[in-house]
Amino acid sequence: MVRILPMASSIRPSFSSLKFSGISRFCVSLLSHNSSRKFTYCHLGSAAPQLQSFGLKATKLLREKRGSLSISATGNMAHASTAATQENVLEWVKQDKRRMLHVVYRVGDLDRTIKFYTECLGMKLLRKRDIPEERYTNAFLGYGPEDSNFVIELTYNYGVDKYDIGSAFGHFGIAVEDVSKTVELIKAKGGKVTREPGAVKGGETVIAFIEDPDGYKFELLERGPTPEPLCQVMLRVGDLERAIKFYEDAYGMKLLRTCDNPEYKYTIAMLGYGPEDTSAVMELTYNYGVTEYVKGNAYAQMAIGTDDVYKTAEAVRLCGGKITREPGPLPGISTKITACLDPDGWKTVFVDNIDFLKEFE
Repeated sequence: MVRILPMASSIRPSFSSLKFSGISRFCVSLLSHNSSRKFTYCHLGSAAPQLQSFGLKATKLLREKRGSLSISATGNMAHASTAATQENVLEWVKQDKRRMLHVVYRVGDLDRTIKFYTECLGMKLLRKRDIPEERYTNAFLGYGPEDSNFVIELTYNYGVDKYDIGSAFGHFGIAVEDVSKTVELIKAKGGKVTREPGAVKGGETVIAFIEDPDGYKFELLERGPTPEPLCQVMLRVGDLERAIKFYEDAYGMKLLRTCDNPEYKYTIAMLGYGPEDTSAVMELTYNYGVTEYVKGNAYAQMAIGTDDVYKTAEAVRLCGGKITREPGPLPGISTKITACLDPDGWKTVFVDNIDFLKEFE
């Protein structure tokens, strides 16, 4: 942060305090607007010693003032340079090649959840990795390969079979061609349906809501064929305008649309890196008058690809986000990442695009 020094006050020496003898007329002109800072002396007579003393003091004051002016000018230049740098970083964010990679959350029984997602929701198990030294296992599931599709990363921590989802997390969205048939299948497998198929209130899109074995909610949306069936992550925020600005400026997302529902006292905003019908998007929900929520310990984070984790961290800081992991390579695999929190405390990890692809090699 550049500190701008205040301008020095005008120098106004008191002539009444100077006692001159034998002076018929005395005139001092202080040319503060002239860079030479000259004094003009008229009819000095025997006042030369006093004026010499005054001139030395005044010159010292002017030098101090000139120094202050120089520091202030330097400060202003530095401020302008900093502002230009900030503008460059935020402009770079808009050009960065970003994509939602995966969403991470914790489950109490990994095999049970994998079975539900593959049999009821039609996902594929893409890979698993066990980290016994850190006592956890990951499973990646989705509708397409990780290098091109948005996927789910499940985390099972040894010996932990239950988590608190809290009130802040909303739901995941899955696009299906026939909501009613999908709901019938889920019921046949013992799944829980919390909203039967039907048109969304105030619209025509057919939807339904279900819960997985851990209590995570999924919204089923009826759509035609799409390259990205895992299409939404809904999170609740306490200030929608603040959240939109942060996701646009720091994360480089585009505001796709907003929808206000005064009857049910909520407003939603859809943001992402591409259209809703072909890309995964964030659905941010603001409930009238609610500024804080309980996050629980179940939902973990979102992962987003970037060409430069260092510039990304800089942009997040400029926009008021909090960096929780400084940008740099991970031990062991050398993948560069940075982690941060948005103004509502939601965590996002940015992953270097090239390093991410190397993981699959």
